[in-house]
Amino acid sequence: MKHELVPHQEILSEADTKKICTQLNIIKNQLPRMYDNDPIVDVLGAKVGDVIKIVRSSQTAGQTDYYRLVVSPPIK
Repeated sequence: MKHELVPHQEILSEADTKKICTQLNIIKNQLPRMYDNDPIVDVLGAKVGDVIKIVRSSQTAGQTDYYRLVVSPPIK
């Protein structure tokens, strides 16, 4: 999705996901979550279990990477 207010987002490969989890000393399920009904998940074609990398830019922090695990929303 190209828009100046939407940060760059991409689906990570399994190898990249393992690398990031090793660097952060966590397991995949410890990543913050993003529901599979989020519009960007649909745009990217991501599915439950995928990890999405979000690249945010700011004037003070520069460029920062964030990671989200795609999950199903809880059933009410």
